[in-house]
Amino acid sequence: MLDIKFVRDNQEAVAEAMKNRHASWDASRFSELDETRRAAIAKEEALQAERNATSKSIGQMMAAGRKDEAESAKERVRAINDELAVIGKDREAADEALRELLLGTPNMPADSTPVGDDEDDNPEVRRWGTPRDFAAEGFEMKPHWDLGPELGIIDFERAVKLAASRFILLGGLGARLERALINFMADTHASRGYKEWWCPAMANAETLTGTGQLPKFEEDLFHTTEGLYLIPTAEVQLTNIHAGEVLDASQLPLKYCAFTPCFREEAGSAGRDTRGLIRVHQFDKVEMVKYAKPEESFDDLEAMVADAENILQLLGLPYRVISLCTGDIGFSAAKTYDLEVWLPSYNGYKEISSCSNCTDFQARRANIKYRDPANFKGSRYVHTLNGSGLAVGRTMAAVIENYQQPDGSIKVPNVLVPYMGGVDVIAPE
Repeated sequence: MLDIKFVRDNQEAVAEAMKNRHASWDASRFSELDETRRAAIAKEEALQAERNATSKSIGQMMAAGRKDEAESAKERVRAINDELAVIGKDREAADEALRELLLGTPNMPADSTPVGDDEDDNPEVRRWGTPRDFAAEGFEMKPHWDLGPELGIIDFERAVKLAASRFILLGGLGARLERALINFMADTHASRGYKEWWCPAMANAETLTGTGQLPKFEEDLFHTTEGLYLIPTAEVQLTNIHAGEVLDASQLPLKYCAFTPCFREEAGSAGRDTRGLIRVHQFDKVEMVKYAKPEESFDDLEAMVADAENILQLLGLPYRVISLCTGDIGFSAAKTYDLEVWLPSYNGYKEISSCSNCTDFQARRANIKYRDPANFKGSRYVHTLNGSGLAVGRTMAAVIENYQQPDGSIKVPNVLVPYMGGVDVIAPE
């Protein structure tokens, strides 16, 4: 969450940032609660000081034989305690209301985040690769939602029978391809210095609050009757591994990655991308997370984007990088780059990775700090970063479509052949 002192001292900047993010922000409500809280604290401190002084004087009065004065002083101490109880409740109520207000307030965009209204205002940073021209090759491209079932590697109908719409059933070499992509991504990130973790697929409310999914986005989460939630991304677990801890500066940056299944209600996306593997309730993803020093975090973000790009380049999939504008960045992010892979079925680019620097926003919620005695006293909040490396289902869709052959088969990208047990072509069963 945002630092309350920063908000207090920069109210105009906060209001402008929330306006650029299309986020609601009640400045007057913040000021009212902040004043109530600060006044209560000041009153508490004054009363505590008076109580301490009065309590100290009671013994002196008794020793001097001034029993009546001592009894009056005792009465005053009792009255102060009653006042403190009332004021304490007022302060606690203001604290809780302020916390709720700030928990629902998104991060401040970085200075380098472009100002814009929506995805149409996201500037393109660069492109890599050239999309295939299937017409020039003499055959008509098939979308993955047609080609996959024809090859017997995706079964949408039986997935609905087993669960519901927006779930996927993979079979044969489709299941093998999913597993190959996961292992290839995890191995590649590990070779570039990321420590791999195997995480629970469920998280408690405190963990999801730490990364910003709760309380604001509860409707997008699947939850159990025991108060646990199915994770929407491994970012939730990887970022909270060090919740409540103080790290040493010599450890930073910490680079973590994990494969997990991901679960999303997609409550606000009715009617969007309902065909194929693009927007589903359950999908696999390999996630990257970093804990960084504040002065290095934006360089670490560029390096994380390069790590995600490396996967696409090794797979030979054309893509572009865009910088998300203020009206399109996620709740916890200060700056975000999206990688969009070329999908012939859309005749355009589709998001496959989102890499964000959340600055100290999540660290403040999860209480993750670091110490660096050579440079400052005490401890400070780390910066947390996260990025998809990559979304596996969308990568599979991109491989199926971009590597399809005129005879209806799919050529397996060279880097995946060892993970496919030597299979280099997926042909009709």
